[in-house]
Amino acid sequence: MSIKLPITTAKDWRKGLATGAVAGAGMVTTVAVGTAAVATYFVRQMVVPPKHMVEELKILGVGYPSFNPASGDEPNSITLPATEQTSVPGTYGLFFNGGKSHAVIGDIIAFTPVDQSVIREVLEIHNGDLSRADRGHWSGVIATSPEDAGYKAEHITLPLTVGDAPAWIVRPQNPETIYEDHSDTWAVMVHGMGVQRSETLRALATTQELNLTSLHISYRNDKEAPPSSDGRYGLGFTEWKDVETAIDYALQHGARKVVLFGWSMGGSICLQAADKARNKDAIAALVLDGPAVDWLKLIEYHTELNKLPLGIGKLGIHMISSASLGLFTGLDEPIELESLSWTRRVDEMQVPTLILHSVKDDFVPVAPALELARKSNTVDIVTFADGAHTKEWNVDSDKWHSAVTEWLPGKLQQFHAETSAT
Repeated sequence: MSIKLPITTAKDWRKGLATGAVAGAGMVTTVAVGTAAVATYFVRQMVVPPKHMVEELKILGVGYPSFNPASGDEPNSITLPATEQTSVPGTYGLFFNGGKSHAVIGDIIAFTPVDQSVIREVLEIHNGDLSRADRGHWSGVIATSPEDAGYKAEHITLPLTVGDAPAWIVRPQNPETIYEDHSDTWAVMVHGMGVQRSETLRALATTQELNLTSLHISYRNDKEAPPSSDGRYGLGFTEWKDVETAIDYALQHGARKVVLFGWSMGGSICLQAADKARNKDAIAALVLDGPAVDWLKLIEYHTELNKLPLGIGKLGIHMISSASLGLFTGLDEPIELESLSWTRRVDEMQVPTLILHSVKDDFVPVAPALELARKSNTVDIVTFADGAHTKEWNVDSDKWHSAVTEWLPGKLQQFHAETSAT
């Protein structure tokens, strides 16, 4: 059997070519628009602060000391789904009641393979009725205020360029410490993305033992401090100015030097402050927990983690970095991601830095921090075998405490010697 082909004239050929070109252009345009839309959504997950806390963890039940819910006792155990985070030993926080209430959750009591659940200790309930909660948010926060953590605090405001922002000052309350007097040294505590200054309270036992005054700050767009004009995170590129203000306050109130403590994006903020702040000469050391030390690599990692084409991540980087694409990101000014990628700026790191990082951190992977420590003689790293993102302290608070108290005093003495000599 043969197939008879139609006779095609030159006019028909040109018409068909034009029709095909239009269809092809439409397809290309559709693909381009779709790619831009995905990249925009991807980028906004990074730079748009979350509107509210998501309580994604189901609470399966609570237990009581007398096994009698009507006893009037507070619950002393809680049953939760066995997830990658709830199945790890340690001490954690559980927010519930729309984030208004908080409980401190301790070690695992039992694991039930049949329904994949865990029973954990309830160590303390700071407020709210846990027995009425059906969902919660698993967190590394173990106290929502210094008072909840057992410390007296001064409640102050810092005059940021975006407006007044609340902060806590906790002065040394342990005169029996074996460490020398560091009364002229303040620790400026900088929390991470999507959380607030209560995240930094885990370090209080450590700063107290070292006789450091700690200043726990809020910064633009964290829902405690005023927002910036664009209401967007700068990934450290803008927030360092708020740390600069905090250092000013410390220096005006008795400090001669400061140590910056930063968690996650707070680590990125601290690195920028050490690089850009006009008062950076007062920074003696950095202590960073699960820090974002290379945003270019981090964006590439999350592109792969979300199973997106590499081109989406590259377009996202271009959107963040380009002044002409602020319409997509909502940023008033582009973010210079190269300046936030310290594995490319190793030779510029001058301040002694201690990084504490879990090898199981699947949000900010440890590899760039290890690379930084390998390449820089100013960076030391202590890794943790377990723990989700910024939960190194929660898994092993003794190791976290020992790492800082063994490392920091020597760096403060070195800073004192160097500044005294000049």
